[in-house]
Amino acid sequence: MRTGILSVCYAAILTASLWLSYELRFDFNMEPQYRIDFFRFLTGVVGLKLILLLVFGQFSGLLSYFSVPDLRRLFYVTAMAAGIMVVVWFNTKGAYAPPRGVILADFIISLMGLSAIRLGFRILRERFLASQSRPHGHVKRVGIIGAGDVGASLAKELMAKRGLGLQPVAFLDDDRQKWKSRVYDIPVVGRPEILITENLNLQLDEAIIALPSAPAKRIGEIVKVLQQARLTFVTVPSMDQLATGQVKVSQLRAVEIQDLLNRQPVKLQTENIRQILKDRVVMITGAGGSIGSELCRQIATFNPKRLLLVEQSEVQMFQIEQELMSLGHGGTILPLIADILDEARMRQIMERFQPAVIFHAAAHKHVPMMEGQPAEAIKNNTLGTARLAELAHEYQVDRFVMISTDKAINPTNVMGATKRLAEIFVQALHAANQGRTKYMAVRFGNVLGSSGSVIPIFQKQIAAGGPVKVTHPEVMRYFMTIPEAVGLVLQSGAQGEGGEIFVLDMGEPVKIVDLARQLIELNGLRPDEDIEIEYVGLRPGEKLFEELSHQGENIKPTNHPKIMRFVAQPLALDEVRRTLQELTADMHQIEPGQLKLRIKKAVPEYEPYLSS
Repeated sequence: MRTGILSVCYAAILTASLWLSYELRFDFNMEPQYRIDFFRFLTGVVGLKLILLLVFGQFSGLLSYFSVPDLRRLFYVTAMAAGIMVVVWFNTKGAYAPPRGVILADFIISLMGLSAIRLGFRILRERFLASQSRPHGHVKRVGIIGAGDVGASLAKELMAKRGLGLQPVAFLDDDRQKWKSRVYDIPVVGRPEILITENLNLQLDEAIIALPSAPAKRIGEIVKVLQQARLTFVTVPSMDQLATGQVKVSQLRAVEIQDLLNRQPVKLQTENIRQILKDRVVMITGAGGSIGSELCRQIATFNPKRLLLVEQSEVQMFQIEQELMSLGHGGTILPLIADILDEARMRQIMERFQPAVIFHAAAHKHVPMMEGQPAEAIKNNTLGTARLAELAHEYQVDRFVMISTDKAINPTNVMGATKRLAEIFVQALHAANQGRTKYMAVRFGNVLGSSGSVIPIFQKQIAAGGPVKVTHPEVMRYFMTIPEAVGLVLQSGAQGEGGEIFVLDMGEPVKIVDLARQLIELNGLRPDEDIEIEYVGLRPGEKLFEELSHQGENIKPTNHPKIMRFVAQPLALDEVRRTLQELTADMHQIEPGQLKLRIKKAVPEYEPYLSS
């Protein structure tokens, strides 16, 4: 039915084109002979073009979605038809083809006619049919910050999708060369700052920041301008998401704190990562956690033979399993409910699936909570890692990558000290069993949005009306985004030769109080006026500043600019095992303070917090 209707429409346009071409060629005074020729050639010319339209897919595409690629295909159709007619004219000396002037005119007019009808369908969809799907009530007038490719694409999509209820009325851009020009007939009026310095009478209801690759400092300045102008605002997805096609430019989201932190996109050497993951069995412990789940997402894209998801919490496991299945990885993943301390269960998994690469992310990470129960931190963070690492050696795993923390550096808390002790064991195990399994650890700081991080805590406090509780006005932390941290973990795992501790470039430290102020402002509120900031003092085990290395660790560069390699002389494995035995003997029967002193004997640089 659809093909038949299109055939009639196309045939009518092509017939009219050929008729008009004859009329133009003979100054609208055609002799009877050429009228006869017109009817004689009509069937052949129109039939040829219909066949070419079919070949170039012009019967199957959606008529109302007309763009440059469609115009290009229509050009090929008309040009090829004209070329064939010229060849026929020369071979038959004009006996079986229209005059050359008619062929040339027909090429131009038929291209214009076919393009016009396609463009007409598009205008009908965008201007008239789309208006019927507009939301009832007020249509928001929006200003788009950024008149580049992303901003232009956004404006085009918003105009096409009237049902979104967003009408772009102005662009604002820092580039002076774009000022007083128009993009899709929308004026570029100047820098964003003119919203508060000049009376433009734009009557904006909302602003959209379309600068996915702009520096974080500039985004922060624009946010402050929009807040002063009392405009609500959203932003387009990140450049990484747009580049990979995960989302469309019109899938707007709120501006988040990571948009305001100066974290530059990390370029990964993906081919190196692919070599260690593709067509291999990869196991991730703690697969439902913040880092573990992102490891699952990124590793799944490298096409492993099997991805083993090891997680103790069935709720977290269900969530990451459903997400990976929705992304099309259901045939690759295998969820395995297991506790890394259950040696029999872990041995069964290792024996049955024979993983080649293990990313060990399972751990107890909450600093204040572990201060009150150090035995649990030792059991999970140190003994769990040690047992899993030994199983990796026994089952000839190629690579074992332990996820560590910057809190393992000159630790002042139980969590960091037990992680440091796990690092010591892993290094000793690698040195004692050189060659079979490559053991390595990767340290990094806080990750934005992870469970237990300050961001969600501050958000809850802001939602409750405050106060936002900050431990100390000078406390500073390093922050990374979860995808950035995990990408660099994979890069470290790919380039490691064994025995290394990799440390990720965490950029510049951020004052927690500044982070709190930015979050309050992002919620459209004023720090110290609408939301109070309260200083509650450092908690047990917390530092003012995080450090980058232990004494005695040699810092060496790697082939990736965002990754450093620390090399220290490993201890003898038997000595480390004896230390663990002494540490864990009757550890559940002694006081937490005494157990912390035992940890200090094992990790001399540890400075424990001992309550009075």
